[in-house]
Amino acid sequence: MRREDPTPPMSAHPLLEVRNLNLDFGSPRGRVHALRNVSLDVPTGQIVGIVGESGSGKSTLAYTVMGLLPENAQVTAGSIVFERRDLLTLTAQARRSLMGDRLSMIFQDPMTALNPVRTIESQMIDIQHHEQRGRSEKRARAIDMLKRVGIPDPQSRIGNYPHQFSGGMRQRICIAMALLVRPSLLIADEPTTALDATLEVQIIHLLKDLQREIGCSILFVSHHLGVVAELCDRVAVMYAGEVVEQGAVRDIFHTPGHPYTRALLECDPGRIKQRTRNLPTIPGEVPSMLGSKKGCIFHPRCPHAFDRCVYETPGEYRVAADQVARCHLLDRAGMVAT
Repeated sequence: MRREDPTPPMSAHPLLEVRNLNLDFGSPRGRVHALRNVSLDVPTGQIVGIVGESGSGKSTLAYTVMGLLPENAQVTAGSIVFERRDLLTLTAQARRSLMGDRLSMIFQDPMTALNPVRTIESQMIDIQHHEQRGRSEKRARAIDMLKRVGIPDPQSRIGNYPHQFSGGMRQRICIAMALLVRPSLLIADEPTTALDATLEVQIIHLLKDLQREIGCSILFVSHHLGVVAELCDRVAVMYAGEVVEQGAVRDIFHTPGHPYTRALLECDPGRIKQRTRNLPTIPGEVPSMLGSKKGCIFHPRCPHAFDRCVYETPGEYRVAADQVARCHLLDRAGMVAT
C-alpha cells in the first residue's frame, strides 16, 4: 500500500534535528558503538519512519531522543535539537518537564507498557500532570480520547485494569495516553509488532487520523516496510547503527540508492509476485558493533562491494533532490557528495 497524498513541504527549521550522534554501551567485552554519526531530521507536521533489521539501532535511536537509556549508555558526540534546544545539554529537570508534554512515546509491547495494578483511569489522569485542570475535567478528557481511539463504552471501561483488555485494546489505550497531552513529537517504537494484521491496519489508520487532527510530528520505528510506505512522509534506513539512506518515502521505495535498501525491499513479502515456499533473505549477519570499523559497514554482505569499500568509509551522496545515501557506488555513478 502506498500513500497518494503529496508530501508536505519541509520547514526551514525541523522540529527535531539529530546531528552526528554517537552512542556507546559499556560491556565486559569493550565499548559497543550502538549509534555512529547518525543525522536525521523530523520536519514539523510530518511522519518519519526508521527501518532496518533487528539490531540496526532503530529503537536505540528512539530511546536516546527520549533520554530513556540505561546507566551503561554514553552519548560520546553529537546533538539532539528539539524545538531549537539541544536535549543533551538540558538539566535532568528541564528534560523531564518535556516528557509527557512536548514529547510522548508509544512503546513496543502493549502488554507491559501499562501499570498492571492501577486502573486505566488513574494512569490517564496522571499522564495529564502538566495540565492545570481539575480531576473531573481530566477524567472527561480521558474518556473522550478513549472513545476516539475506538474503546467501546469508555465511561465504564475506564475503571478497568489493563489485564481486562485485549492486546489491541491496550495498544489503543497507549496511543490515547500518548496523544492526550497533544505532544509536538510522538515517538512510536514498533507499536504494531505485537498485533495481528487486521489490528495493525486499524492502528495505522488511527495514528494517521489523529496525527492530522493534532498536527504533531511522528518518529515511527518499524521493520514493516508496507506500514512505513502507507504511513510515512519520509524514511531513514538504518544498518548496524548507521543511517545509510534517507529521503522522501516515494524516492526510497521507487529508486533506492543503497544496496542495503534494495536488499530490504527485495525481502518484503508484499513485493513478491510469484508463489514461492522460500522467502528471500539478505545473506550474512549484522556485524558486531564492538571496536572500530573500517570502510563501509555493509561491505561483508554487499554483492557490489569492491576494494574501496573495505578501507574507506563512504560519504553521503545525493541520489535525488530529497534523497541521500552512503555508498561508494554512487561516487562511481557521478553523484554529487553532500
